[in-house]
Amino acid sequence: MIKDLVEYTIKKIVEEPEKVSVIETQEGKRIVLEVRVASVDVGKVIGKEGRTIKALRNMVSALSEKDSEFLLDVVEAK
Repeated sequence: MIKDLVEYTIKKIVEEPEKVSVIETQEGKRIVLEVRVASVDVGKVIGKEGRTIKALRNMVSALSEKDSEFLLDVVEAK
């Protein structure tokens, strides 16, 4: 659910939504969401002074279960 919401939200703010993918992996109680975007969109996802990625991380944190920890990582798609 959270993975799908992150993917949907990011696709709405980037120039190349077809290159967006979110890969979810679990490491114990930590869930890592690796967001892959086109190189031209990395800056948009991070935002000025990191505001956009911080807002996304806050959204993920608010929606996550109390005993889970989410890590949201943005990387350039290959």
